[in-house]
Amino acid sequence: MTSTRAIQVHRAGGPEELRAAEIDLAPPAAGEARIRHVAIGVNYIDVYFRTGLYTPPQYPYVPGLEGAGVVEALGAGVRDLAVGDRVAYAARPLGAYAERRNVPADRLVKLPAGIEEKQAAGMMLRGMTAHCLLRRTFQVARGHTILVHAAAGGLGSLVCPWAHHLGAVVIGTVGTEAKAELARANGCDHPIVYTKENFIERVKSITDGRGVDVVYDSVGKDTFDGSIACLAPLGMLVSFGQSSGVVPAFDIKKLAQGSLFLTRPSLLDYTAKREDLVRAASDLFDVVSKGIVRCKIERTYALKDAAQAHRDLESRKTTGSMILAP
Repeated sequence: MTSTRAIQVHRAGGPEELRAAEIDLAPPAAGEARIRHVAIGVNYIDVYFRTGLYTPPQYPYVPGLEGAGVVEALGAGVRDLAVGDRVAYAARPLGAYAERRNVPADRLVKLPAGIEEKQAAGMMLRGMTAHCLLRRTFQVARGHTILVHAAAGGLGSLVCPWAHHLGAVVIGTVGTEAKAELARANGCDHPIVYTKENFIERVKSITDGRGVDVVYDSVGKDTFDGSIACLAPLGMLVSFGQSSGVVPAFDIKKLAQGSLFLTRPSLLDYTAKREDLVRAASDLFDVVSKGIVRCKIERTYALKDAAQAHRDLESRKTTGSMILAP
């Protein structure tokens, strides 16, 4: 048994519940690898667990689903990894906000040359989610028109250029003119500043009244009804977050207005099989290596400053990715 620095949450609440601690770390069990983190991803799902919107496995717990680093030790039966390998992950169980941790080896992917650990920690969860959204949940292709909410955010800044590369016309909502310029630079053909324009009316104008083939909505309560209103017949609403709050119960008959589709995807399901995880990571590494998608690390925080990272994330003033450095 050894100890490691970590962040723990003892009860649901605000960012102040993220507290530095020293915790015991057992040797890696069979099928596990011990990772020394170089960087740890900060994601909105971490907020959902911290506030209690999503239920953690127990209290206290160490938050975080994403990280990258170096293999330090291997449990019995691990064959595809070696001590010293550079690896990354974006998967359960929780526990990434720590200097070191044990991770199921089948959830780890090796980093290719040219992908740094800090870059990987800021893009694995969002990048593989973007792959899930664009290549699995709805297969975006030339001729499609899509709507991306929070187009300048950490995930939107990956979805927009990737979709643009695939040939889609990309419409995106943002909160400020500065974010509109950022989204435009990232491949968003039509940024809409929702604080100044009605995004439903603007989408209808851009599409000559038809609507879009798919809406990617991570905002939730504030945009859900509008997202449905933006869909073309046979269109799909992909609801995968609720940064503005949980979507309230709704009348399913709303989907009958155009034979619409609604899905609530989870990356954990789409990467449950090892081969699907490897494919998603490989495709992500490919578009990043070619410069099609750029992973910008906007802010780096010390591990002990995780609470401030959450405050900044919840302020909606951030763009790009955020990481913790142990």
